Amino acid sequence: MRRLLAATLGILSAIGGFVDVGDLVAASQAGARFGMAHAWVLLVGVLGICAYAEMAGRIAAVSGRAVFDLVRERLGPRVALLNLVASWLVTVITLAAELGGVALALQLASGVGYLIWVPVAAGAVWLVLWRMRFELMERVFGLAGLSLLVFAVVLFLLPTDWARLGHGALHLSAGGHGWAAYWFVTVALFASTVSPYEVFFFSSGGVEENWSPADLARSRSNVLIGFPVGGLLALSLIAAAAVVHHPGGTSLTSLDQVAQPVVLVLGGVGLAIAAMAFFAVTFGAALETGISAAYAVAQYFGWQWGKRVSPREAARFHSVLLVSVLLAVLLLMTTVDPVRLTEYMLVLSAVVLPLTYLPILVVANDRDYLGDRVNGRWNNLLGALFLLVIVAASVAAIPLAIVTRMGQ
Repeated sequence: MRRLLAATLGILSAIGGFVDVGDLVAASQAGARFGMAHAWVLLVGVLGICAYAEMAGRIAAVSGRAVFDLVRERLGPRVALLNLVASWLVTVITLAAELGGVALALQLASGVGYLIWVPVAAGAVWLVLWRMRFELMERVFGLAGLSLLVFAVVLFLLPTDWARLGHGALHLSAGGHGWAAYWFVTVALFASTVSPYEVFFFSSGGVEENWSPADLARSRSNVLIGFPVGGLLALSLIAAAAVVHHPGGTSLTSLDQVAQPVVLVLGGVGLAIAAMAFFAVTFGAALETGISAAYAVAQYFGWQWGKRVSPREAARFHSVLLVSVLLAVLLLMTTVDPVRLTEYMLVLSAVVLPLTYLPILVVANDRDYLGDRVNGRWNNLLGALFLLVIVAASVAAIPLAIVTRMGQ
């Protein structure tokens, strides 16, 4: 239990990256349309995010500074500004999608339209980020997100053909939907696992918790426990949808359809559990994206930042946080569909991925910051291979979105 509590930063980071409103629909949609044919995407995503999160955590522990802070210093203000603008815009759009996911979860539980819940969700997110201590926040919402394990549990209660699932995971298949659609879903699912804000949040969280070189083992445990757990949650969504929806070729577009595997097994209780799980993961992701938007801006301009200092001492940091939340609310109040918004966000996220991950690889090899704690040969090999995958996803995202009309 002590080790699990120590890994809650990684779990919260993973929930924001692997399982948010995007994955609730994207992973389930992948399972419904293509069965288990995208399971390998999660494996690649877990390996890659573990490699880069380990670098980000090591940078924070050894230098005592967050990644974005060092990116500006190492690469210069102009390159870092491009990184800031791209990542902040994507993060605010992601925040809007997450708040929409919270509102949709509340609509699922109450029957009241989601637009009524948007300002309520935004106010709750802002209040938690303003008042709750970082350690308490990561433990409460990191562990609450584990409620999504109900999808893994119901797999054992459904008439699951495990041999068929295993065969589907080992064989690529477009399932009659066309290879362009298959690869579009691949890029979207991959982008949802390695969201740009994810490593910024993780490294900033390490600074919030005052990590030092003595905490490197703690940082690695966060990575090696938290992110695989996130991958497992996303994989359970794919598998549950593959069992319930894939045989009929159902196309999923809403959270109530995503919840159907749980409802089939547990009835009304299952619907309540699914709604609670959806609320937990989207609220945790909203917290992560909201604070990440403020982290990036404050670290770029060298302002006081973080929940470890009082709001009065970090007034500009909290102002950026408030503005980011308000902009996200305004975007949702245009009545844009949160699920559709998430799909566009994933495409944009894929496009800007290289701007996030290349600077981390550069800083992780800088002895001025890390001394003898720089990347080893295997770290760099894995980091370089993953970077090639990121570049391929970035280049392919927009053409695939156009050709497939957003995966249709």
